[in-house]
Amino acid sequence: MNRKLSATTGDRIETDQSILHFHTETIEVSRLSALTFFEAGEQSFAGQRFFWQNREKTFTLVGLGQAHTITSNAKEQRFDDVEQQWKRLTQNVVNDEHNLQPILFGGFTFDTENKVSGEWTGFPEAFFAVATYQLVMRNDQAYVSIHLITDEENTVDALEALRKERDELIHTAQVKALKTYAKPQIKSSYEPYKEEYLASISKVTSLIRQKEADKVVIARSLALQFEEQVSSPNVLSQVIMEQPESYLFGLEEQGKLFFGASPERLVKVSDMYAYSSCVAGSVKRGETVEEDELLGQGLLNDEKNRSEHQYVVDMILQTFKENCASYEIPHAPKLLKIRDIQHLFTPVEGPMKKEATILQLVKTLHPTPALGGVPRVKAMEVIREYEPMNRGLYAAPIGWLDAQGNGEFAVAIRSALLANDQAFLYAGGGIVADSEPASEYDETLVKLRPMLRALGGHLHE
Repeated sequence: MNRKLSATTGDRIETDQSILHFHTETIEVSRLSALTFFEAGEQSFAGQRFFWQNREKTFTLVGLGQAHTITSNAKEQRFDDVEQQWKRLTQNVVNDEHNLQPILFGGFTFDTENKVSGEWTGFPEAFFAVATYQLVMRNDQAYVSIHLITDEENTVDALEALRKERDELIHTAQVKALKTYAKPQIKSSYEPYKEEYLASISKVTSLIRQKEADKVVIARSLALQFEEQVSSPNVLSQVIMEQPESYLFGLEEQGKLFFGASPERLVKVSDMYAYSSCVAGSVKRGETVEEDELLGQGLLNDEKNRSEHQYVVDMILQTFKENCASYEIPHAPKLLKIRDIQHLFTPVEGPMKKEATILQLVKTLHPTPALGGVPRVKAMEVIREYEPMNRGLYAAPIGWLDAQGNGEFAVAIRSALLANDQAFLYAGGGIVADSEPASEYDETLVKLRPMLRALGGHLHE
């Protein structure tokens, strides 16, 4: 095992309750699989793990255990609340190694005003965790960090115990082959609120024709019942294998796993430079290259989809004008092709203003017109009235930030919630004046396919 000590720090953080000591210790490791490290925590840390990998596969993050959690139920102030708590926690952490920053991972729920009970009942409006054991893989380098956050003065024994456990986890991940998982066996499935969903499309379309809104995104769910309990490493391994071109994420909390393979970046910040993606408008992939190109060209020329896409471009541009000194954006969208679907895609980037932060960008951007609608406030009111479910973390920001303000958030679409021997899959679409219930329903089927396949199911078309 090729390892070297990279950094050790221990600092005091004053909180409202007491003085916390934030200890970090990082070593470099070699020959380590992110999924086997996640899997190595199955016995001791099941229910307290997370996984993240960016689209480019240049950054992978795995967390085992919870050294500290940050939650908030402060409605629209939850973004500021999480940011303030994180700043207090990390204000005295001194770490000269850029690659070795403590990282906070988690997400915000889609809508704090949604009161529908269901699989998300009791979940905080914001939930983030600092892992006890943090694996970061950047390109060809891998680091494992210990995080100990405690109000105890004497931490010698605690740190030594953590070092021993860390070495055992690394050894397990390095010497044991990654398990080969059979796909889950589905016993039954049903579509909660299918009739309500179809009826809502007609009602929302009528509102849009009356000029009460320009666009509203309506979502639905698909529920699966398995033959037996399904593990987090199983479904993550399926998603990693099948959707490598997407953002891959998994977050365990309250005995459940929220996971997905999203094509859509909400925002990335690196050294005070921001990147975002306008992703809206979609069509399925073709069976042949010729059909695929024909479908893609049709998408580029489709007035409805181009209009939906422009709503997103306009909103994200406004956010960049408010938070960035300047910005760059192409004149027209291009195609973003992933395994099951192709989207209209326009990247935006620019240097941030001095006072801007990643969580302020997240706050301003969420929800984009691709997930909420236009105008935003009215669209959210319509969603609350006509969408019969609670989205929870679906279609909401999920991602990470470090102690220096760098980070990345994706929009949690193409996602599902795994709860023991059940799973809930989610998909939605933008409703405009000429939307039809049947075609909108068919569009959600295409969007459900990635998670359904990962969980052992398939669509009958």
